[in-house]
Amino acid sequence: MDMEVTAWHSLHSTMTAQQGRRRFSRGTLRRITAFARPHRRKLGWFLVLSTVTAMLAVATPLLAGRVVDAIVGGRSAGLVLGLSGLIAAIALAEAGLGLLTRWLSASIGEGLILDLRTTVYDHVQRMPIAFFTRTRTGALVSRLNNDVIGAQRAFSDTLSGVVSNIVTLLLTLAVMLSLSWQITLIALVLLPVFVLPARRVGRRLADLRREGADHNAAMGTQMTERFSAPGATLVKLMGRPSRESAEFAARARRVRDIGVRSAMVQTYFVTALTLVSALALAVVYGLGGFLALRGQLAAGSIVSLALLLTRLYAPLTALSGAHIEVMSALVSFERVFEVLDLQPLITEKPDARDVPEGPVSVEFDSVHFGYPAADKVSLASLEEVATLDTRGGEEVLHGISFRAEPGQMVALVGSSGAGKSTIAQLLPRLYDTDSGAVRLAGEDVRELTAASLRDTLGMVTQDGHLFHDSIRENLLLAKPEAADDELWDALRRARLDALIASLPDGLDTVVGERGYRLSGGERQRLTIARLLLAHPRVVILDEATAHLDNTSEAAVQEALTEALDGRTALVIAHRLSTVRAADLILVVEGGRIVERGTHETLLAEDGRYAELYRTQFAAAQAGTAGPAGSPEGIDSPVDTAPEAGPDLVTGASLVN
Repeated sequence: MDMEVTAWHSLHSTMTAQQGRRRFSRGTLRRITAFARPHRRKLGWFLVLSTVTAMLAVATPLLAGRVVDAIVGGRSAGLVLGLSGLIAAIALAEAGLGLLTRWLSASIGEGLILDLRTTVYDHVQRMPIAFFTRTRTGALVSRLNNDVIGAQRAFSDTLSGVVSNIVTLLLTLAVMLSLSWQITLIALVLLPVFVLPARRVGRRLADLRREGADHNAAMGTQMTERFSAPGATLVKLMGRPSRESAEFAARARRVRDIGVRSAMVQTYFVTALTLVSALALAVVYGLGGFLALRGQLAAGSIVSLALLLTRLYAPLTALSGAHIEVMSALVSFERVFEVLDLQPLITEKPDARDVPEGPVSVEFDSVHFGYPAADKVSLASLEEVATLDTRGGEEVLHGISFRAEPGQMVALVGSSGAGKSTIAQLLPRLYDTDSGAVRLAGEDVRELTAASLRDTLGMVTQDGHLFHDSIRENLLLAKPEAADDELWDALRRARLDALIASLPDGLDTVVGERGYRLSGGERQRLTIARLLLAHPRVVILDEATAHLDNTSEAAVQEALTEALDGRTALVIAHRLSTVRAADLILVVEGGRIVERGTHETLLAEDGRYAELYRTQFAAAQAGTAGPAGSPEGIDSPVDTAPEAGPDLVTGASLVN
């Protein structure tokens, strides 16, 4: 390793150390040990081979000096050739050990990455929906990528570096002192000239890199949001592309300026230290030559000292910031453990039972619920805020009670924000009740296995989310073992088979991010096809036809009629005509059921339901296209008369 390489190495070490400077708890070490335990055998061999490699690195300069002494002293050619052969053998051994050490390092590091990533991923999968509604996706992904790799570095780089540097330093000092204590002391006196600038410049470069990373992150966020289909649409609709371009260009120019400054600071530093190193070599040759001419030092020792000089500065410089560098590497472990320490609010009991076979009833028994506070489901670092929002925990459902017998349909109607979707989310345990019980077939859902809940319940939401994958893969989420014939049958029943068959790639057509290559109606019908494929015993429809035009809605309603036939159903709808034939209609306002009954009985009571019904009917009769005729807060588009459209249960027209 020459002096310039040593300078770059010292700069990188101190800069990295300054970037991650932070305290960590002692308990972190115990948890790290638990993750390292499966790799302990490879880790032991890795440390042994790193030590042997460091010893061989010190042996080469010493042998080179012996060769020079043999030549100057006129010794036999055999000795010179023998020493040269030994140097060559050490070089081969170093190369072989280097390859083996690198394999062990990669194996340990990648194994740790695998263990950490799968552990964090599985843990995040168990988190409640409230966690995902608060967390920034990019921050969470960073834990699985950047922080996991940083944690891996603690083993594959930092640990081995500390061990090999300590061995190299001790052996180098011992050899140099044995050759010339005078030159060794002078070399140590010059060390502050080498180390102190590295720490100062490293701190400056760390600040520049941090600032550059912030600007890069801002650019990444801007690109992620603006390059998505809805983001690009918003920019175009608002007519501000020039402003967006100017903001992006300003950040990009700042990153460029930081890059130029960083490059020049590094170059000045390396140039200066290379000059200092050259002066140090000059001292070795000058003082060594003077001592050699006086007979106090052999010529070969001068060569050995010159070669050993870099092996003295490099480990000393690295070890001077070793404590900080170890801390910075371990910080990544703490950030990973921070996510793992956030316990899921919803867990499966060890003795959980399956949902009983046969038809399934649905019952809400005096259910009270409030969304959990941020500190129970999130982290400030994942939300990228200084402190978590202290709001939350207020009760939003107050004593909800109703029962749907097997095969019946219960409809939820009411104003926006009344709590209808919240009620629906308690059934599949997206959230758990604070008090009261939600039951399936007479069993509390908290006593049931998650797998049986998934098999029993099918839910279609308003947004109809799809993954950026093929139509086939999006359908197979509901039934992974389904054959193509089953997929086409589900598409036919969702009135989507003709469209899919007309596509060049058919079932293998990629739908795009969130399904944006499909229209809103096509996307929703594909999610309904997924529901039909699953064959659930209980169906939850949360505004399932909200994005459909009249033609698509009529087709989908026919498919839903088949999907709901003989199944227990919980339906949230804003078009009251679509739930007119429900067995039970619940009017929800302010988290309470204020009215219940059939369509006819609720109209006869002339309460809130009748008000909603008349509002929709009057607006449709007036031919309005917007919510001007609706009372404030009513969740009811008024472009369709309440008596128009097929019924969810019978499929028949509701025209009187």
